[in-house]
Amino acid sequence: MAPKKKGSHKGSRRKMARKPQAQKPGILQPGVEAPNFSLHATSDQVLSLNSLRGRPVILAFYPADFSPVCGDQMALYNEVLPEFAKFNAELLGISVDGSWCHQAFAEARHLHFPLLADFEPKGAVARKYGAYRHADGISERALFVIDKNGRIAWSYCSPIAVNPGADGILEALEKLLK
Repeated sequence: MAPKKKGSHKGSRRKMARKPQAQKPGILQPGVEAPNFSLHATSDQVLSLNSLRGRPVILAFYPADFSPVCGDQMALYNEVLPEFAKFNAELLGISVDGSWCHQAFAEARHLHFPLLADFEPKGAVARKYGAYRHADGISERALFVIDKNGRIAWSYCSPIAVNPGADGILEALEKLLK
């Protein structure tokens, strides 16, 4: 199926938060090559960003499994997976929780996309993307859309207590088609 036209994804549950506007200083900006990483998707499987080259990738950094806003945000992205798939985009959730915690969280929330453990060294990947909260030892609520060539096409850092929704991600994916 062809991707929906701009504006056609309005009116669904994705409208949970205000449209992303501001940027956190230090977060990687569009045009920058996305730093490669290899993280555990399960206790015995590692996924690298470079292995997804050739298709868009959505990185959703979030503070912690089983926290209220994170649970809602990841559940929302799970609902929107079919729309992301229309752009051939791969969604990856990333937090500093370990792979066992991610497995329990994914099972409890019925998530159907990889959750990657930025566990050891703690927050190393989040630091590369400028999305680590040093004072709290967790990831920011930061989003990145990476194009098929490995460059950041869009980035956004939401306030920690605000679900950023999916509209910004979908708009960034639409722009990749132009």
